[in-house]
Amino acid sequence: MKFFLLVVIGASLCNSFVYSQNRKKLDLFQCIGIASDSSLQAFIAQNYYQSGYWEYRSYQAARLPSLSLRTIPMQYNRSIVKRYDFQENIDVYRVQQSLYSSGGLILSQNFDLTGGTFFVDSELGFIKSYGNNNNRQFNAVPIRVGYSQALFGYNNSWWERKIGPLKFEKEKKTFLYRQQEIAETTVQHFFNYVQAQKEYELALENMLSADTLYTIGLERQKISAISEADVLALKLDKINTQNTLKSVELALKDARFAFLTFLNLDKSKVYSLELPENTDNILIPIDNALTYIKNNNPDYLSYQQEILEAEREVERSRKSVFDANISASVGFNQVADNFGGAYGSPLRQDIVTLSFTIPVLDWGVRKGRINMAKSHLGVKKLSVQQKKQNIEQELISAVDNFNNQKGMLGSAQEVLSLANDAYRINKKRFIVGKADMSTLIFSLNRYKEAQRNYINSLKYYWASYYKIKKLTLYDFEKHRDISVLSELKTNNF
Repeated sequence: MKFFLLVVIGASLCNSFVYSQNRKKLDLFQCIGIASDSSLQAFIAQNYYQSGYWEYRSYQAARLPSLSLRTIPMQYNRSIVKRYDFQENIDVYRVQQSLYSSGGLILSQNFDLTGGTFFVDSELGFIKSYGNNNNRQFNAVPIRVGYSQALFGYNNSWWERKIGPLKFEKEKKTFLYRQQEIAETTVQHFFNYVQAQKEYELALENMLSADTLYTIGLERQKISAISEADVLALKLDKINTQNTLKSVELALKDARFAFLTFLNLDKSKVYSLELPENTDNILIPIDNALTYIKNNNPDYLSYQQEILEAEREVERSRKSVFDANISASVGFNQVADNFGGAYGSPLRQDIVTLSFTIPVLDWGVRKGRINMAKSHLGVKKLSVQQKKQNIEQELISAVDNFNNQKGMLGSAQEVLSLANDAYRINKKRFIVGKADMSTLIFSLNRYKEAQRNYINSLKYYWASYYKIKKLTLYDFEKHRDISVLSELKTNNF
């Protein structure tokens, strides 16, 4: 046992020397900064934001004019087709061979207000026939201007214009939400590691004290100042503290590994965590917090998006009862047996198309779709109302916990100081024979409990604060909304 004690003392002295030489001190806010910048969760949040960013860029690009090339470089056709022989007044089969090629450019622009499309295009086609009728022709459309529009139909462009920017705004706030979620998780890992460190330090001190008390008990037994039962109890306590130290050491390793893994820190380095001081100047009125959550929380934008998408489906169902389309174009056209002639003396080309598709009998299919879309919209509105109530209740509970925890922190710190003093005094009194073992063990247990309560109070305090920040996306210390630009200033998308 003495050899084991010497090994433990030597190891603790070596660890203390290493800590003093190589350890890096980290407080809670430094850990949150590291996790928000370098953790795997931070990289995941950045990639989610990047995906939303490029989706929004695609939405913006779709609103701009587009230029497309439509071409058939070559189409060769050799087949037997049916033809009418007007001399014999019969249908006959004949071999036909032809080579066809075409190409054109089209510039188009969607018009969000009506859902129609303006276009300007140019085309050139070439065909060459083989056999008895061996000839070739060029067909040119130098320029054509037109417009196509669905009449009384569903305007997808108008809805995309309403939903697209809303989705990107939601992505920006969701990125901030995930950042605060990382901070909230960091608080848990930070205080779990601190608690494990404190438990280990106390277990080590307790083991050394138990060994010292057992040695003193043996000396006092020689002069009949302590009973044999008390000596056996001291020996039992010494063995128990050694076993407790081993168990606590394993828990410390687990907490350290979880902490370093989450922050993505080098596991070969030594870190010393410093507890944050109580911040008494943070005030969070519930009414203000409810205002911030409505203005900033991404879930509210998500709820708005859900309602808009449900309304879009109702309109789509209503306006898909029948199809009516109109298209009109004005341009020039010419055909010739050579390239230059196809562009010489072009003729006017006017094309107007009006089409209708009207269902005569569908057995109520479209009516059922409309009613289903309306019902879905009604369910969605009620669901959104319930979700808003739940998230507001979650915020109210978090604010209440935070404000209550502020008052409990001071008393927990005072209890810890008193319990520490009581334990130190009783330890000295036991050494000189003025206190019994029961008093010493009772004071030690109260000190352990006070330490746990104080660390837990700090953890709940900061966990509640960062949960409120996550829900409201508001910095109550600096009294301002959390900015996307400040969060993304180091990222290049």
